[in-house]
Amino acid sequence: MDWLEYQNGALFAEKVAMQRIAADVGTPTFVYSKAAILGAFREFRDAAAGRDVLICYALKANPNLAIIDLLAREGAGFDIVSLGELRRVLAVGGDPSRVVFSGVGKSLAEMQAALQAGVGCFNVESIPELHRLSDCAQAMGLRARVSLRVNPDVDPKTHPYISTGLKQNKFGIAHEQALSAYELAASLPGLEVVGIDCHIGSQITELSPFLAALDKLLELTEAIEARGVRLHHLDLGGGLGITYQDEVPPSRQSLFEALFQRIDRHPIGSRCRLMFEFGRSLVGNAGVLLSRVEYLKQPPVPGQGKAFAIIDAAMNDLMRPALYEAWHGVSEVQLKPALPSQCFDLVGPVCESGDWLARDRELRLEPGDLVALRSAGAYGMSMSSNYNSRPRAAEVMVDEDRYTVIRRRESYEALLADESVLPRA
Repeated sequence: MDWLEYQNGALFAEKVAMQRIAADVGTPTFVYSKAAILGAFREFRDAAAGRDVLICYALKANPNLAIIDLLAREGAGFDIVSLGELRRVLAVGGDPSRVVFSGVGKSLAEMQAALQAGVGCFNVESIPELHRLSDCAQAMGLRARVSLRVNPDVDPKTHPYISTGLKQNKFGIAHEQALSAYELAASLPGLEVVGIDCHIGSQITELSPFLAALDKLLELTEAIEARGVRLHHLDLGGGLGITYQDEVPPSRQSLFEALFQRIDRHPIGSRCRLMFEFGRSLVGNAGVLLSRVEYLKQPPVPGQGKAFAIIDAAMNDLMRPALYEAWHGVSEVQLKPALPSQCFDLVGPVCESGDWLARDRELRLEPGDLVALRSAGAYGMSMSSNYNSRPRAAEVMVDEDRYTVIRRRESYEALLADESVLPRA
């Protein structure tokens, strides 16, 4: 995260002091780097130069309108999993023909809205969904462009909660069922088969799972086309990991080189568009969660038991540690070398023992100090909630020596606005 650096002992985001953001906007606040987001996207784009490739941003990682707009201007497509995410793309003027609609549980209303908007492709994940989508499109006098998401039963070697390509996962159509599913899709009057899709998981840090899934997909394309169903694109999903602690994932360039090398040896590679759906690898290391220390709680006997730094961010702001036992690096916003270091657990105010954000960190802290939880650009704000009736955090985008508030801190009035009490007799 080279957009974060210390200057005279103070942490800066690009050229903006974190202390300034905290003073102006308050805490907790998510802080993102425009340069880091653009840099990650451009690395993918440059690695695909000269090829017919559509790089889609998976909105579930972080659906803020400013991020969607930023990537739309760069030519990104979008991977969505809900009508709400589609509405976000349309709200910033995104091109619906560059949208792929994924997800296992698309409702009839979502299908209707996506067809009306003209989304580029539906990634279909079950046989019942094929029938529902065909009926829906027919009723509207349209044909839905579809790609079938195939579950290749490949182990992505990641956390089980974010593995999506194994037999026991709910996602996609089983590999052994895919051929008959394609024959069915081609026969349904409301559908136009245009591609094949695969996504095996998230935070993948090795090349081998990507290549194993690709091999199964390429083998399947031959059988599909032998049955007379012509494919026009290969959607290889996303899932490339980032460095949270000591992971060394493949570079964006090396991932594409390995995939392209294998695709180029296959007949379909010369004529099919390639599509990808990246989220975490675009925004994960482009954001931090800025928080303030409220209290330092010491053990009764020094050195025996836990010391806690109780901060104003909590599990409702950053769910990943409670959900996955995920690691996020912690940086002091103001270095205090004269202060003795101590091992702290960073915990929030929520009434759950699972409300922790980092464990066993050597830090030099005093009450009122600021800390930055790193690698919080993906699945931070997008998974946040109002648990304990806590307003959601603000979001800020830094652009060199200035910043913009891209989401105001939620107010207590907004928390109550959609609720009502029962009528009094």
